[in-house]
Amino acid sequence: MTESQSAPPANPAAMADPNEIDARVFPTSARRGSSCGILKLGDLPVTELVEEFGSPLYVIDEDGARARARAIREALQGEAERVGTSATVYYAGKAFLCIEVARWMVEEGLFVDVASGGELAVALAAGVPPERIGFHGNNKSVAEITRAVEAGVGTIIIDSEIETERIAAAARAAGRRQRVRLRVNSGVHASTHDFLATSHEDQKFGQPLAEAPRLVAAIVAHDSLDFVGLHCHIGSQIFATEGFRESARRLLGAYPALAEIAGGPIPELNLGGGFGIAYTSAEADAAPDVAVIARELADIVAETAAEVGVPIPRLAFEPGRSVIGQSGITLYTVGTTKTVDLAGSDAEADPADGGATERLYVSVDGGMSDNARTALYGADYQVRIANRRSDVEPRLVRVVGKHCESGDIVVQRDRLPGDVEPGDVLAVAATGAYCWSLASNYNYVPRPPVVAVKGGTPRLIVRGQSESELVAQSIDSAAAHTTGENGVSK
Repeated sequence: MTESQSAPPANPAAMADPNEIDARVFPTSARRGSSCGILKLGDLPVTELVEEFGSPLYVIDEDGARARARAIREALQGEAERVGTSATVYYAGKAFLCIEVARWMVEEGLFVDVASGGELAVALAAGVPPERIGFHGNNKSVAEITRAVEAGVGTIIIDSEIETERIAAAARAAGRRQRVRLRVNSGVHASTHDFLATSHEDQKFGQPLAEAPRLVAAIVAHDSLDFVGLHCHIGSQIFATEGFRESARRLLGAYPALAEIAGGPIPELNLGGGFGIAYTSAEADAAPDVAVIARELADIVAETAAEVGVPIPRLAFEPGRSVIGQSGITLYTVGTTKTVDLAGSDAEADPADGGATERLYVSVDGGMSDNARTALYGADYQVRIANRRSDVEPRLVRVVGKHCESGDIVVQRDRLPGDVEPGDVLAVAATGAYCWSLASNYNYVPRPPVVAVKGGTPRLIVRGQSESELVAQSIDSAAAHTTGENGVSK
């Protein structure tokens, strides 16, 4: 797929059978039971999960996530070795991070990338060796930097000139020589949503590539800093491969000049992550193959290094969504349904609706508080009835949440059997990344728990919230004045 191409829009008309569980979108172990058609992960009916843990509910197929992590690591490392270098693969924790997931990643041979003091705390609590942690962020506080340096974090990514001085001072105080990378913007614009493109010039991350010589000179002037290379992340949910290739060319093109400043070859190059996944069956054929990306990137790095006359650097990558996204689903319970006449609407007809004259709105017990991506990015998702199969004629549906927002949409459009009704359990696919991590308590709706399923056995890995816990966060000043903070009446 070329740079000029993008992922095709979800088209409900493309799915003939609204009962189908597409293995390219749902977790690899997902299937329908042969008798009543209940969706299962392995041998575990998801209805049992809802009975035990309630809904909404995030569910992660642990075996699928681990297998995907291994496959990505092996592809990137294998291709790096083929061209005579090595590769380090970081799991981008911002996609979804908890203690259990951090442990899975380390056990599968990945490092862990964090982007805040909180994510660092989770990784350390999980027992991730500090030297296997990379620390990102455009506004790392002095306290966060100090904590990272003192913990022995392997690499800190410098995002601004100010951070150079802060990290150098913290490392000097700790008696350490801290490994650092410099984040730069290659100027390559990923073919993705504007909010997801992170390597164009007018945005908050990194420094212009043209500024790299001056900034590297400032870094290497500090004895407490060990400059190991450049970092660039061109965006997220990227289907095209050309952007990665062009970014690698531009970064390596700067290495000869940087080597002169640093007094020797630059040992590493971090090309970031952002590999896209299929959220719908319509996208599945276009989703990038990480093995292909790995091969093309290894070739272009080797070729460009030879052209500019530098040794092939060690490579680093930071996949997140592509590791955990497909292994997650979210389960909801239908509350109400209502039909809207599209033929009589003033709005212009959307070709993606497939010429339907009406839309069934299906309201569920969650919404934008547990999946903000549709509201933020116009993301597409695929939904299926999970507690049964039905041969009733399908209808165009929009799955919406319970929040006081017209933009509270979970699934913009899909087709479900026309008898979808209150009490049905719905499964939304590919919610393993950027759903729990972007969740909120809008309208005082509690965040759902997260359950991992391994070998047909579920276990809670993130506790959900209760309404009472949310209410308890609000200070009742009248009660405090009457009884005192220790509960004794005044």
